[in-house]
Amino acid sequence: MKSRGDKIEDSSTLIAMETTSEINYGSTTKKAATQDRNVFSDGKTRIDFVLVWEELRGANENDTGNSATQRKWREQFLSRLRQVGLLQEQRVVSQVRRKINFVLLSAPWNVLCYYAEEISLRAPLQVVTIPITNWSERFLSKLSLSSPLSQNVPNQPPDYYTCQFRTNKLERFLGSDNKETFFKTTQRHKVLYEILARTPYGSVNRGEVGIDRLISEEVFTAAYPLHEGDYRMPDDPVPLKSLVLRQILHEYWSKWSCWRRYQPLDHIREYFGEKIALYFAWIGFYTAWLLPASLIGTLVFLLGFVLVSSDVPAKELCESKDSFIMCPLCDICSTWNYSSICFTYKAGLLFDNWGTVFLSFFMSLWAVTFLEYWKRTCSTLSHRWDCTDLEDIEERPRPEFSAMAPMTTRNPITGAEEPYFPENKRFRRTVTGCMVIIVMVAVVLMFLIAIILYRTIISVVIYKTVRTNSFFGISAVTIASLSGSVLNLLVILMLSKIYTTLADILTRWEMHRTQTKYEDMFILKVFIFQFVNFYSTPVYIAFFKGRFVGYPGMYKTLFGIRNEDCGVGGCLIDLAQELLVIMVGKQIINNIEEFVSPKVKVWWQRNKMHPLLTNKAQTMMNVSPWEADYDLLVCEGLFGEYLEMVLQFGFITIFVAACPLAPLFALMNNWVEIRLDAQKFVTQYRRPVVERAQNIGIWFPILQFITHIAVISNAFLIAFTSSFVPRLYYRYTRNSTLSGFVNFTLSTAPESYIQQHHNISCRYRGIKDEKGDHLPEFYELLVIRLSCVIIFEHVVFFIHRLIDLIVPDIPEDVELKMKREHYMAKQALAENKALGKTSIANDKDVVSGDMHHRGSRGLIQWNDSQSPSLKKVPKKRKSIMQLQT
Repeated sequence: MKSRGDKIEDSSTLIAMETTSEINYGSTTKKAATQDRNVFSDGKTRIDFVLVWEELRGANENDTGNSATQRKWREQFLSRLRQVGLLQEQRVVSQVRRKINFVLLSAPWNVLCYYAEEISLRAPLQVVTIPITNWSERFLSKLSLSSPLSQNVPNQPPDYYTCQFRTNKLERFLGSDNKETFFKTTQRHKVLYEILARTPYGSVNRGEVGIDRLISEEVFTAAYPLHEGDYRMPDDPVPLKSLVLRQILHEYWSKWSCWRRYQPLDHIREYFGEKIALYFAWIGFYTAWLLPASLIGTLVFLLGFVLVSSDVPAKELCESKDSFIMCPLCDICSTWNYSSICFTYKAGLLFDNWGTVFLSFFMSLWAVTFLEYWKRTCSTLSHRWDCTDLEDIEERPRPEFSAMAPMTTRNPITGAEEPYFPENKRFRRTVTGCMVIIVMVAVVLMFLIAIILYRTIISVVIYKTVRTNSFFGISAVTIASLSGSVLNLLVILMLSKIYTTLADILTRWEMHRTQTKYEDMFILKVFIFQFVNFYSTPVYIAFFKGRFVGYPGMYKTLFGIRNEDCGVGGCLIDLAQELLVIMVGKQIINNIEEFVSPKVKVWWQRNKMHPLLTNKAQTMMNVSPWEADYDLLVCEGLFGEYLEMVLQFGFITIFVAACPLAPLFALMNNWVEIRLDAQKFVTQYRRPVVERAQNIGIWFPILQFITHIAVISNAFLIAFTSSFVPRLYYRYTRNSTLSGFVNFTLSTAPESYIQQHHNISCRYRGIKDEKGDHLPEFYELLVIRLSCVIIFEHVVFFIHRLIDLIVPDIPEDVELKMKREHYMAKQALAENKALGKTSIANDKDVVSGDMHHRGSRGLIQWNDSQSPSLKKVPKKRKSIMQLQT
């Protein structure tokens, strides 16, 4: 371990380079006219990152206590950043009660080169000349038609064959002759963040390392890269090629008028990085796939209107008059005519017909096929964005973990002393967290029972209040059900807020070492709870409501109250009503919150920053870029966005049999959601540090889980909740025209019950004899229903496996590009220059190139007495490579 420590100390000398004013610092010349404000006071040194802290005016420099410690840490941190080689320039904005300090940071060329190799950044070798198109454009081009969804977005980022950057092979990379434009803006941000995250400001053993820990300790209030100018278009007409990327994204992406256009994914990736671009690629792909789903769902719903007009059981019911006298719906209710629910019965047929069976089967296949083709799309984008060979790097400990860990241990990879939390303690805390999840699930079920009791009690109260009004008396159950759905939505949203906060506290308490592990555990906790929270009521209505009612004279009760039965139109229309209230209501509330909340927060932040300005709109145009970005909101990440879409995906797949219009509502919501998210990132959030990603992470297995649940759920909905199987059974065993089907589904109350109620015979829904026992037809139907479930899910899963085998995860053209890129990387990184003149022999030769050798990623160790020079770099780098091998 000593030798490892010596190596790390040597590596620190590599980056303490001379930083004189004569060095070119990588300002992009092509966009100098539009980025001239993102520079130091010399007008040419480019700003790569900004650090901010606030102080009260008149604060004493000799303060003791917490403020003195913070000042010490801050000065030590900035001093070591200068030792690394970063250029700094400080600006101060004074206000009435406080002053805001901005430290502008810039990385010189030699620091960029060192860290680009250290963190395995990729550099271009050759431009890819194959045009980038999607399947719809290719299909329409064969028909000599232009795509109405495409748009000509200026300054299309070129696609390159790339490989990992090597300083000693610099001349072999494309554009290496121009230091100003070689590294992209996002790459410079990545390098700066890497330095900020590694640099210690105190004791490394106590985890006093990195900017994230400093922000959590309130030493700094913010750290962010700058946006590229203003997002608004210039007042005077300018050539489109002179627009900066932020203006292009606002004009061609975040505006509401762009709702029907393809998203400029390459521009999004160029500005925000791969992780954010993959989210928008996924939601765009998902929204595109919702088009056929919503079309089929709408057609099935409209088909219901045609079927209602010719449905024989519906005609029988509506024309029955006094033929079917139904038993009272509650203990104080009176008998009623079955013909009085004619309208409600027909409305139920809009959601419960043979078209629903087709839709359930279609959506089950749609869900599994959607995920298979997303894997192909994801692999294409991952390769195009140079993330195919993304290596699993050794993550740094989270700042909060570093601050709260009770002990330290030596990292077996980096050799550095790092904070440590015992695994047995973490396991016990994780088990405790699981118990809390169980308790919260129990709380959800308690609220579910409360909603059930509320509906039953309210229906009785409404009936007693309006007993003389026949319409409200019959509709009491419907009114209670609708009000219960709205109340249930409010309870769900309240519990969601509470548990998300609780899950965050629990996950922090579990002391996970890395940010990735923390996020995965947090997402898992929240999803488990939200799955139960949002889907418990629909599951109850679909599979349990009306199953445990009993029969006249032997009704079953819960807490002394008669168990809830399905509405007069059946359980499927109750489920459709619940889905529309929860899904659509949640979408409307979330969209209003996403539209209003960021604008209010930005307005409040700007008034807080500039309290004395009268004409803020005009004055903000003259504010410095670092001040303008400080007024914006901190990017909240993608957790909330993914969670909202995943829950929506569950609604339109698990319960689509009850609501054919669910995909249509999801489609309309997503058109709005994409624009709201785009506006937040372009106009209301500070620019986030780019993060690389190969896929959407843990959300993909969650989507796979929902898909499997959806197949099983749709099978049970068709078999047990809808009237499809009873109608099919009656058609083939009794009457092919379904004449008499209404009478078949009704049973007569027992004689004892009739005698207790003035000898009035009444009917109730069920296939039972006069004693309340099930008839043989019930058991025959049960066998058929179970057989339908088994056949349905086996057929869907078989087709799923077949698609998985037939459709490769990586398209053939992408595999060819990957082989070409491996071959070119082998040539570029070869020590023998003559190798570049040879031709490719076979695929084995292409793939065998060594592309993925990595530098060390240890913490920077400091030796203030040394004054290293740039001449030592090759020798020291060689020693590092030898130690690694």
